[in-house]
Amino acid sequence: MPATHIRRWKTLALTTSAVLVGLTLPTMTATPASATTTAYDSTYYKNAVGKTGSALKSSLHTIISSQTKISYSAVWNALMVTDQDPNNSNNVILLYSGTSRAKSLNGGDVGDWNREHVWAKSHGDFGEVTGPGTDLHHLRPADVQVNSIRGNKDFDNGGSSVSGGGGSLTDSDSFEPRDADKGDVARMILYMAVRYDGGDGFADLEPNEKVSNGSNPYIGKLSVLKEWSDEDPPSAFEEKRNQVIYDTYQHNRNPFIDHPEWVDAIW
Repeated sequence: MPATHIRRWKTLALTTSAVLVGLTLPTMTATPASATTTAYDSTYYKNAVGKTGSALKSSLHTIISSQTKISYSAVWNALMVTDQDPNNSNNVILLYSGTSRAKSLNGGDVGDWNREHVWAKSHGDFGEVTGPGTDLHHLRPADVQVNSIRGNKDFDNGGSSVSGGGGSLTDSDSFEPRDADKGDVARMILYMAVRYDGGDGFADLEPNEKVSNGSNPYIGKLSVLKEWSDEDPPSAFEEKRNQVIYDTYQHNRNPFIDHPEWVDAIW
């Protein structure tokens, strides 16, 4: 049964007084998520609850590293379940564009959807190998052309409109997803950074403050990803996806969907 989430998202309050003429108002920024309670805190997350910083990251790594791995070919069918359109069981919802597209249109042609590695597989050179290359917590269906435009770019704000991208932007060295997917992207990236720390034969994946990271096992920009996670809290679609992966496929969870406040607790 899906976990019941009790969230108290902080809101921004900005007031002024008529006597404070000429006062320069502070720039409004996202406020970190408040504490969250889930049904998994006394079981799955029991060794992580109450920790912060490196201790929390280490504890979560141990917890989520216990997973069932699937093959890259099996990802096709898995995505048809994890990303099914809640309003049309014949379709999947595509990352970045938000388009609902027929499950049968999976492939590599224009008009198809394919498997997007949100943590670009060249950032750490893990390709499509079972493990980081097949981890459903960062694999999503995406339009073939939009996926190609994103390529292996880092994430940052700004750029020009992506054709068919639902409001996504891109420039020469970065990609900005549409607003409704920003938090999803951030939490997928940070999951990967906690899950893959170099101890299981794969690269130690880490977020940083750069773009153009190339084949290094880094993706930026961390400060922007943190903002996106705060601005776009987990949706019902994202929470259900996390539950399906846990129940049916990998049997591990993305902790930043269950506890968004852990993003700031670690970074």
